[in-house]
Amino acid sequence: MEHIKYLLPWSASGTERHLSLFRFGQGARKAYIQASLHADELPGMRVAVELKRRLLELEEQGRLNGVIELVPMANPIGIAQMFQATHQGRFEFSSGKNFNRDFPLLADGVAARVAGQLGSDAGANTVLIRRAMLDVLSEQPEPACELDGLRCLLLRHACDADVVLDLHCDFESIMLLYALPQNWPRLRSLASRLHAGAALLAEEAGGSAFDEACAIPWLHLAERFPEADIAMACIAATIELRGMADTESGPCVESAEAILGYLAEQGLISGEWPDAPVECCEATPFAGAQYAYAPHPGVVSFVQPLGARVKVGDPLFEVMDPLTDRHSVVRASTDGILYARERLRFAQPGLWLAKVAGNTLIRQGRLLSD
Repeated sequence: MEHIKYLLPWSASGTERHLSLFRFGQGARKAYIQASLHADELPGMRVAVELKRRLLELEEQGRLNGVIELVPMANPIGIAQMFQATHQGRFEFSSGKNFNRDFPLLADGVAARVAGQLGSDAGANTVLIRRAMLDVLSEQPEPACELDGLRCLLLRHACDADVVLDLHCDFESIMLLYALPQNWPRLRSLASRLHAGAALLAEEAGGSAFDEACAIPWLHLAERFPEADIAMACIAATIELRGMADTESGPCVESAEAILGYLAEQGLISGEWPDAPVECCEATPFAGAQYAYAPHPGVVSFVQPLGARVKVGDPLFEVMDPLTDRHSVVRASTDGILYARERLRFAQPGLWLAKVAGNTLIRQGRLLSD
């Protein structure tokens, strides 16, 4: 195991922040896994503890067939953001920006470097494109802040990986994945190993989140150079490891083993591993997800449990204003699975309270909320 530490730029005077990366194995193929980019989403960090322990064992046993890079704490900025004993790890205090948005867009810069050099050899094209991605990132302007420096560091390690897994969670949630539809056939077994209850697919969810920044350049380059054989060489996904409170040892160990089993399936780990379960959740378009909001302030009472299958018109939650006695029932606007709920129980303006994954397209434009 190699432990690599990077000093983030622009730390407050008299202080330093470091990003730690652990590299296991060696070889031409590579997987990259990071946890808690939203620093208050701790199930990923707990799963990373198990991954690190197991990867050390597998490396000592000589069972790694490639490089596996693990970043157990992907956000050293947000991990320190406490306000009145409450962790605030989603947005950077100084800028208000979401830590998982606005990652560098690589396709245009890469296209300018590889134009006229791509051919019918998909493997050679992959090598050329990955080299160009690293060149584009190395030629970025000096970071203007800590967050810019962090984004470039994370993407630099992930952009040349065959598999990229970004470990997150929601407030209260079932296990689910976000991915490009083009990558779903190769991610289906990961979803089944994790016993995911939903998979939300979109080519461009908006906001340039980390997994999309890794995978979408391959799609754009294939569209830009149709005469060349360009593979979708990066299988990238965001894994939502249930809810923020789900850090118990048992489920986290199981999730780590599921991820390792998937990496073995991809040829990165040798030895005997359980086959992926045959049964798998249905993948649905992210544009088919209902974000349910309250029509007025009040105390929230959920009617449906997480994972419930609902039909149009089924009640999701009630909102009761204790001063005016106004009472509202918010209902499903699509058939699907209730996959996430807000942890707060007092309705706030403009903040979703429940999410339902459905097949009918009901949203357009930017799909990711901040």
